[in-house]
Amino acid sequence: MHQPGRLNPPPNVLGDDVPLGPLDGRYRAAVAPLAQHLSEAALNQRRVHVEVEWLIHLTESGAVPGVRRLTPEETSYLRSIASDFNAESVAELAETERVTLHDVKAVEYYVKKRMEGHSLADLAEIVHLFCTSEDINNLAYALMVRDATALVWLPSAWALHEDVADLARELRDLPMLARTHGQPATPTTLGKELAVLAHRLGRQLRRIDNSEFLGKINGATGTFSAHVAGAPDTDWVQVSRSFVEHLGLTWNPLTTQIESHDWQAELYADVARFNRVLHNLCTDVWTYISMGYFVQVRGQGTVGSSTMPHKVNPIRFENAEANLEVSNGLFGVLESTLVTSRLQRDLTDSSMQRNIGTAFGHSLLAIDNARKGLAGLDADPKALARDLDATWEVLGEAVQSVMRVHGLEQPYERLKELTRGRKVDAEVMREFVAGLGLPDDVAKRLMDLTPGSYVGLASRLVDELR
Repeated sequence: MHQPGRLNPPPNVLGDDVPLGPLDGRYRAAVAPLAQHLSEAALNQRRVHVEVEWLIHLTESGAVPGVRRLTPEETSYLRSIASDFNAESVAELAETERVTLHDVKAVEYYVKKRMEGHSLADLAEIVHLFCTSEDINNLAYALMVRDATALVWLPSAWALHEDVADLARELRDLPMLARTHGQPATPTTLGKELAVLAHRLGRQLRRIDNSEFLGKINGATGTFSAHVAGAPDTDWVQVSRSFVEHLGLTWNPLTTQIESHDWQAELYADVARFNRVLHNLCTDVWTYISMGYFVQVRGQGTVGSSTMPHKVNPIRFENAEANLEVSNGLFGVLESTLVTSRLQRDLTDSSMQRNIGTAFGHSLLAIDNARKGLAGLDADPKALARDLDATWEVLGEAVQSVMRVHGLEQPYERLKELTRGRKVDAEVMREFVAGLGLPDDVAKRLMDLTPGSYVGLASRLVDELR
């Protein structure tokens, strides 16, 4: 029955393919590259890849007595099963899984089906030999996360870092009134403050660049029990290690049924820390925009307000903030949950890992928005100069420091009396300096000092950016 004030559409009026989340809806274009690595389809493609490579490895290593070696053509054909995996393959696997009610078993049958009627038919039962599902899954996830990080997320994050670093270099000499605790403080340069953020971002990215991606293939409880039962004379530790390393991963020798996921927790903590630094950049730049230090002019053809025509809102930075919060919420749950598994195995990680792509997706979307926001900024030197010229009291630090060096009495207290709670202009400050009795050259140096020139080594420090 229709209820007044409510929209009661018929079932499925919007269609069955309506995206539930924003990453598959309005933001799809920004995160689409991640789908090739962190989607359900990508997981199944990597599973097929691992199953095929394990079969090849068993035959090439002679690990299973009596199993023949592959011909080069057979090896090439097997690898094409993974490389040719496509949308039709996804649909076929889904159909098989409706029968098996087990995703990895469906992958095993998918590979075996492609060996039927082929010279490889005699090796069909070697597919998935000695493997528990987690032997396949942990390696597939490690490959997915490694490639998504290295090929999609890191290049985008490094590009953002370079955007910030370039802007820091461009604005290295532009003096700016600093604000500690939100109050006027010793001046700096806008470029130096951006360089601080670029330096912080770069440090986290170098940590992520050096991440380890671990894997294991050692059976149902990590003991190689089935392996030893089937082929007792094989050095299964060596076979396992060489296979994992062949995939480009770091071998984990000691696990339960699952690889312990500690490397994932470490990586996600580092990415979350990068996110937090980027969040800090967004809030600082947003504040500089609100103070007029930056104006948004380049590429800003958007509607800032539906009712106030003059407005250009800093929506790119606000969007980035929100997506960074979502990303960090997910990374935090992943980090804390994945490192715990009851006894030798529980299934909490299975559902949890399906959210890895979403966590990276919101971070990637935030990076994209931050980069677009930065590209639309121009500094306004006049606005910065106005604030500096209105706060001559910040030179009190310089004057009392020089007084200390030259042995004058109560320098801090005298400057406190002059400046605290009072606006001081150039005339007042210079009159005070003139009456101190300092050596002429020292007095002249102080008399020539302005808030805009009191920036120390700020410009030079920008050169510390790698």
